[in-house]
Amino acid sequence: MLDIKFVRENPDVVKENIKKKFQDAKLPLVDEVVALDAENRKTIQEAQDLRTARNAKSKQVGVLMGQSKKDPSKLAEAEALKAEVKADADRLAYLEGREAELAEQIRHIMLQIPNIIDPSVPIGPDDSCNVEVQRFGEPVTPDFEIPYHTQIMESFDGIDMDAAGRVSGSGFYYLMGDIARLHEAVLAYARDFMMDKGFTFCIPPFMIHGNVVEGVMSQTEMDAMMYKIEGEDLYLIGTSEHSMIGKFIDQIIPEDKLPQTLTSYSPCFRKEKGAHGIEERGVYRIHQFEKQEMVVVCKPEDSMHWYEQMWRYSVELFRSMDIPVRQLECCSGDLADLKVKSCDIEAWSPRQQKYFEVCSCSNLGDAQARRLKMRVKGEKGTYLPHTLNNTVVAPPRMLIAFLENNLQADGSVKIPAPLRPYMGGKEVLTPKA
Repeated sequence: MLDIKFVRENPDVVKENIKKKFQDAKLPLVDEVVALDAENRKTIQEAQDLRTARNAKSKQVGVLMGQSKKDPSKLAEAEALKAEVKADADRLAYLEGREAELAEQIRHIMLQIPNIIDPSVPIGPDDSCNVEVQRFGEPVTPDFEIPYHTQIMESFDGIDMDAAGRVSGSGFYYLMGDIARLHEAVLAYARDFMMDKGFTFCIPPFMIHGNVVEGVMSQTEMDAMMYKIEGEDLYLIGTSEHSMIGKFIDQIIPEDKLPQTLTSYSPCFRKEKGAHGIEERGVYRIHQFEKQEMVVVCKPEDSMHWYEQMWRYSVELFRSMDIPVRQLECCSGDLADLKVKSCDIEAWSPRQQKYFEVCSCSNLGDAQARRLKMRVKGEKGTYLPHTLNNTVVAPPRMLIAFLENNLQADGSVKIPAPLRPYMGGKEVLTPKA
């Protein structure tokens, strides 16, 4: 969410940014919120003037009442002033009510106006205009056919989607045996990888209040993603970033406690509306999965440094498991409204002969901090921090890349050295069927 003062003083900049994000339907919101802001400031000033005048008149009534004991004519004057004070009080009550109405209208609109994107963001209407920046590792296409990922898992007796369908419906799964162990091994390795980078490991709440949801994401994202607990002001998290950033709601952080570098484990729950292609079936796009996340809260001047560092951690992690990846810069139309800049890390799929998303790194500037009323107390006063997030790993989608890139011609799967301690020392998984 932008600062209303910035919108008031730079309406053309805000409109141009909306155009760059191909959201022209939101252009009228800028003039609307500027007009509401002007009315609100006028209302606040009138209310303040009335309070000052009322206090002065009230004091004068007291003086006149004292004088009326000697001069009865002063009593009529006092009663007239009392009537004015009453009228002022009635007007003030109206103005205070109007202030609340205007503040709510302004906030509602401000939540819809997108954040100002970084000048380096490529301009385009959708993800087809995202730009490949660089590749890490050589994509390999083996000389044998790679089965669909659920077929690979089934060869290890490692997945049962039919049973999950009976129990929970589509978009769920049972992982078993070596595949389930591999799933947990990847998460444990990712946790330790980030702790070795100096991040603090956290397990956050998996449900959050509505005001936290509003603080960390846009209404569009919320409607598309979040599951609400019936009869409760609680939502299941779509990613641990939600509760990790929410941890700082209404808090003042001492400047010497920055940066806050946190890595968190959680299950994630998403609606995932819409139909998807064959390669997005199986465990690629599901309603429930687990994830290791990284979150940073830092000084504004440090956020681009952390953005660069965070996506590079993802590259390093995936390359340590022999998975080729590339960095893809997200274009303006593909950025969620709160984001200043974002990139995807995509893993190579030998089966599909293309890359697919496995991590998403985002710098949100001070948007989440302003919504959640997070502040930093420094030597020169208080200010809003910047927040960033990035996926460390999100199996089971990440398992697709792992299995395809480590599959051998005989159907076995090699285990890269960093994962072996988490797999009981195994160097290879042998299929059961």
